[in-house]
Amino acid sequence: MAVVGGGLVGLGTAWQLLRARPGLRLVLIEKEPGWGRHQSGHNSGVLHAGLYYKPGSEKARLSVRGLQEMLAFCREQGIAHEQCGKIVVATAQEELPRLDTLWQRGRANGLEGLRKLTPEQIREIEPHAAGIAAIHVPQEGIVDYPAVAAKLAELCAALGGYLQPNTRALAMRRTANSWVVETDNGAIEAKFVVTCGGLHSDRLVRAAGMKPKAKIIPFRGEYFMLKPERQHLVRNLIYPVPDPQFPFLGVHFTRMIHGGVEAGPNAVLAFAREGYRWTNFSPFDFAESLTFPGLWKFLKKYPAMCTYEIRRSLSRAEFCRSLHKLVPEIRESDLAPGGSGVRAQAMMPDGALVEDFHFEQAEGILHVVNAPSPAATASLAIGAAIADKITGL
Repeated sequence: MAVVGGGLVGLGTAWQLLRARPGLRLVLIEKEPGWGRHQSGHNSGVLHAGLYYKPGSEKARLSVRGLQEMLAFCREQGIAHEQCGKIVVATAQEELPRLDTLWQRGRANGLEGLRKLTPEQIREIEPHAAGIAAIHVPQEGIVDYPAVAAKLAELCAALGGYLQPNTRALAMRRTANSWVVETDNGAIEAKFVVTCGGLHSDRLVRAAGMKPKAKIIPFRGEYFMLKPERQHLVRNLIYPVPDPQFPFLGVHFTRMIHGGVEAGPNAVLAFAREGYRWTNFSPFDFAESLTFPGLWKFLKKYPAMCTYEIRRSLSRAEFCRSLHKLVPEIRESDLAPGGSGVRAQAMMPDGALVEDFHFEQAEGILHVVNAPSPAATASLAIGAAIADKITGL
């Protein structure tokens, strides 16, 4: 078998396949020199429990299962993690019905220990947070995902997997009973191929001669860090109640596993699929986005939100104002430049975002086309699900 893509989902898939089938000949290729270099290593490092996701969805099922598998993996392998808990805070009356929806979803998804909080109870957990009501999610936590990726690569090699970084998949063609993956480092023949391309997932579908149902549109999320003398304002994780009228969660506060507190992210269209800064520009990537009809329909549907996200990206003061909603004591001078990540957002031609995990399959090949958050948390469960799909080969 061949697995294309060395992020957490690709590594988790390779590891689960090797565990399920001792003696399996498996090669994992990755275009970067190391593992988990993009979405897997450019996120908040949060362990998601499944509060937000529609009951019965792949996201809900794999998130709940994936959290337990990731926690067990981190305990067994000695990877830094902590179930510190999270509060989701309503700051206005109109958010209360949406908070209740989250409560119902969390209970339906089997989350343990959920609590409804009064303003006084909010301040017991997060003394500097504002809110008229909240949900406490004790199962949520933080983790070192780059360490998870490195350990998975190590374990795959120990199980006999052949790991090949610095190898880019260029094309894939079907033969009588196998696939040939053409790379810039030679050809690989495999009975079955799994692609986990993240920011390039739709391109791998096309490289295999198929037409992807969705297009990947890159959205950059930018973060600030709280300066050390102001990190006491946030103990653990403080999240807003998402607005269903808009497609993105909104800025939040995250304590990092190795220290520091992150604030963000926003969501702006990136000019490159690996565009971590405004100055990162790929004419090919940007033209591909602009010529996709779905993007224009999306922009037409959410003009105010898109304009605001750009303004917030360019203005620290505006970014700070959005953080005031959760922690009123935050000042612009408290914020230091942080990192950024690029979200591989799958979008349909009508402008609708693909919210759930999305797979496309043909004989001998399976593509993971959309693996948004909580894919990092759920990566081992996604890998196990893929292994189950193809166990009969």
